[in-house]
Amino acid sequence: MFNRILVLAPHTDDGELGCGGTINKFINLGKDVFCAAFSIAEDSVPSGFAKDALLGEFSNAMSTLGLRKENQIVYRYRVRHFPAFRQEILEDIFQLKKQIAPDLVFVPSLNDIHQDHQVIASEGLRVFKKSSILGYELPWNNIVFETRSFVSLSKSNIEKKIEALRCYKTQSHRSYLDDAFIYGLAKTRGTQFESEYAESFEVMRILI
Repeated sequence: MFNRILVLAPHTDDGELGCGGTINKFINLGKDVFCAAFSIAEDSVPSGFAKDALLGEFSNAMSTLGLRKENQIVYRYRVRHFPAFRQEILEDIFQLKKQIAPDLVFVPSLNDIHQDHQVIASEGLRVFKKSSILGYELPWNNIVFETRSFVSLSKSNIEKKIEALRCYKTQSHRSYLDDAFIYGLAKTRGTQFESEYAESFEVMRILI
């Protein structure tokens, strides 16, 4: 049904966290998947790492999921400052629409409380308001999240997601990168509809 998929990630690692298993599944099914990360979060890189370390980590993580290098797109907006660059971000997303013409788009949930995530979610919906668009789950940023749509995943998909997230050495201190958490959330979402594992999404619009 969907053949060209675009993931909009505010920061490197958001796409993998929100829909890494789904990315891997779609690629394995022969779908054309793209991911655009809007910040490499240089201000958030721990001491001891190069400021642009997340750029290489993103490439390694996406390649682990099976995403071709030419389908990895990176912008350099300053982390936690997206509201000041809303118009420029809107224009970048519009260019992605023209260049890629996806038939399914993933963005953060509209209920995500992080300011950068809010900009990508709202401007993504603005650009793709006549497209199929789903909001992905990042529980630590979601006060509420409506589990309206599910992608059934295999254990292999989840293992690839975890392998990809392990590429983020700069973020290894984050509790939400814990293997047990990733497995547990995927198991919980799968249990909601009798699948072994799953990722869940909010439905913003689906065109059939």
